[in-house]
Amino acid sequence: MSVTQQQVLDSLSRVASPRGVPLTNANVLSAISVTDGKVFFSINVDAAEARAWESVRAQAEAAVRALPGVTAAMIALTAERKPGSPPPAPAPHRHAHGVQSVSAHRPPQGAASPMSKQAEIPGIAAVIAVASGKGGVGKSTTALNLALGLRDLGLRVGLLDADIYGPSVPRLTGINEKPQLDDNRKMIPIQRFGLAIMSIGFLVEEDTAMIWRGPMVMSAITQMLRDVAWGTLDILVVDMPPGTGDAQLTLAQNVPLKGAVIISTPQDLSLIDARRGLAMFKKVNVPVLGIVENMSYFQCPECGTRSDIFGHGGARHEAERLGVPFLGEIPLHMSIRTTSDDGNPVVASEPDGPHAAIYRAIGTKVRDQLQGVIAAA
Repeated sequence: MSVTQQQVLDSLSRVASPRGVPLTNANVLSAISVTDGKVFFSINVDAAEARAWESVRAQAEAAVRALPGVTAAMIALTAERKPGSPPPAPAPHRHAHGVQSVSAHRPPQGAASPMSKQAEIPGIAAVIAVASGKGGVGKSTTALNLALGLRDLGLRVGLLDADIYGPSVPRLTGINEKPQLDDNRKMIPIQRFGLAIMSIGFLVEEDTAMIWRGPMVMSAITQMLRDVAWGTLDILVVDMPPGTGDAQLTLAQNVPLKGAVIISTPQDLSLIDARRGLAMFKKVNVPVLGIVENMSYFQCPECGTRSDIFGHGGARHEAERLGVPFLGEIPLHMSIRTTSDDGNPVVASEPDGPHAAIYRAIGTKVRDQLQGVIAAA
């Protein structure tokens, strides 16, 4: 049974705004997208009234989710200042030097801090981000194979594809099915390769353009963290979108991240962006687990000759300069590319090969830094 846009509007007409008028008459609703039982829209209000509208957003989401045929609902509350209204007071500036280790990580305290909203995800010992300052550096392939490497170390691992605008995990894993809902109407992650996997790409078609403003992105990431029945995991690996924007801040403010892995290629342009990503995590008090140099060198599949196409060693030198761990080098090799395109990642398809060994070695360094957190869970 499929839900229609009119049914969504009818359900929203029974939700009252803070002023008591039906939500559909309050002139705050964006266009409503309904695709295969998945409903997306936003409620757009003035920033000064945002607090009063949060309960309305929750009621609207509950009303939509209760409709027969709805499999997922993402409803964002967007708040914008009216022209001429004063901006919110800036947070006090703090100086910080160096990059924190995992053991030194303490989320900032106090109600005034955005980090005061952090809450652990029940059943998950450690959430880590795999990030890059720019696209095209192989971040998603690395995140998936790192998750598989951690799995091979005997850990219970999940993978969240949080790259809203360009989800790659469905293609990398060959998953075409849609997640089901449990009795609590939480999405059940897809099980593949011994991983619990969730992606926004499971909810939309591959060629759908995700033309979403920041609040919708933030709402989607929050729901994929909180409204998924992850079960018991040692580590949840989050494949982040490239850059340093809303998605990264949402994750850092939503859950106390136990660390971030930065992916870069050897050339200077990629390293400049990697520095920005590292600085961003430092500012939000997330410990950096280390830097990975992807596409570190090209290894000819025929003769085995090595060529440093993008240079070599830049990420290692950057890690040494910044005082963070260097986790390893991953070559630019045909088998990594072909297995990824086939939806059968190299750690799973060639577990005894040299590339799987590299990813497991990186996973070992990540696990060792998180050992205390995992053991305490």
